[in-house]
Amino acid sequence: MFRVTIAVRADDLDPNGHVRGPAYLAYADHARWVCVRAAGIDPADLAARRIGPVNLETTVRFHRELVPGSEVSVSCEFRYSEGKTSRVEQEFRTPDGTLVASVSSVSGLLDLDRRRLLPGPGAYWQELAARPELLGLAPKTT
Repeated sequence: MFRVTIAVRADDLDPNGHVRGPAYLAYADHARWVCVRAAGIDPADLAARRIGPVNLETTVRFHRELVPGSEVSVSCEFRYSEGKTSRVEQEFRTPDGTLVASVSSVSGLLDLDRRRLLPGPGAYWQELAARPELLGLAPKTT
């Protein structure tokens, strides 16, 4: 499972000193893009192919407080189905392993010219990735 550590910034806080909900979404997006890049996919390559990932649904569950000056580790676990969408499950954990939040997203790959979701997004990611296992896909064989 892929993980990235993010430092909580002062501008991520609400007036109560808690991390704002939109900051959790930004952390989740950041972690997904870091994972995609680590898998060997350049967003410019996606744009050149005229496809782009789209988020269709996001659920955030808050479990514990995340406070200023802390760090959070954000995981990415991709799951694919036979249709046009896939899921990404993400956990936010403190350095001691405490679960502070979880994010579940439904996404797809959009044909940027036709403005329609592409079928079987896993096949596109598999083709583009140097390390598809980071995206929950079978490793490439040589």
